[in-house]
Amino acid sequence: MRHVLVTGGSSGIGLAVADLLVARGDRVSLVARDEARLAEAALRLANGDPARAGRIFTAAADVGDGEEITRAVASASAHFGPVDGLVASAGIVEPARFLEQDAATFDRQIAINLTGVANSARAVLPAMRERGRGQVLIVSSGAGLIGIPGYSAYCASKFALRGLAASLRAEMAPAGIAVSICFPPDTLTPQFERELPLRPPEAQAMMGRVRPQEAKIVARTILAGMDRGRREIHFGLTLRLLGYFGPFAATYLDLRNGRPRKG
Repeated sequence: MRHVLVTGGSSGIGLAVADLLVARGDRVSLVARDEARLAEAALRLANGDPARAGRIFTAAADVGDGEEITRAVASASAHFGPVDGLVASAGIVEPARFLEQDAATFDRQIAINLTGVANSARAVLPAMRERGRGQVLIVSSGAGLIGIPGYSAYCASKFALRGLAASLRAEMAPAGIAVSICFPPDTLTPQFERELPLRPPEAQAMMGRVRPQEAKIVARTILAGMDRGRREIHFGLTLRLLGYFGPFAATYLDLRNGRPRKG
């Protein structure tokens, strides 16, 4: 029975992953900013079962604040013991064209989506390294594989996570710590519902090519990839092509859809 800490665990992909972990007997610590939503998530995960409820812990923290996430990890470790696995799922998205978005909103997305993952990893890795084992899963996005109009901050933060994951993997492998990253497509979550009305039409034309998936399906793919030790976890042919072949795949996909690229 492992202790897995899930950031962004009060909703969406994080909550769906947590549900699967609790169901298979793991102890799960949920971290998110809103205490009320965390309490609701814990009740949902327990599903009226005292045994399940005993495997759930919650801690409110903003991952963009290094001190807050460090305190949350310390509380979780005091409750369940050292963290064996981290699922870094906390993230936000505020679609807007670059010149129409204020700097504070841009910076906040970087702070949560990129710096928040680094803060979370920094809070758990020392103990993992000391014990000589551990697993980190970073949730990026299909938007971390291709530039999308109206998503400059989000794409920048999610692209950067691939480099962070690769560097951490190289540094942590000698200590017995596995680092994985996944690139989910649009996923049917509360955040997706809030985001969609703000999405520019040209972004929808691109992103609408991949059908949104249910959070529980995405979560199953993530855990299957982690269990198999996958370094990168992709979802469907389009995102797999982008993940493996990058700009070449993007060019192919544009041509296939009748939009020759310039430059």
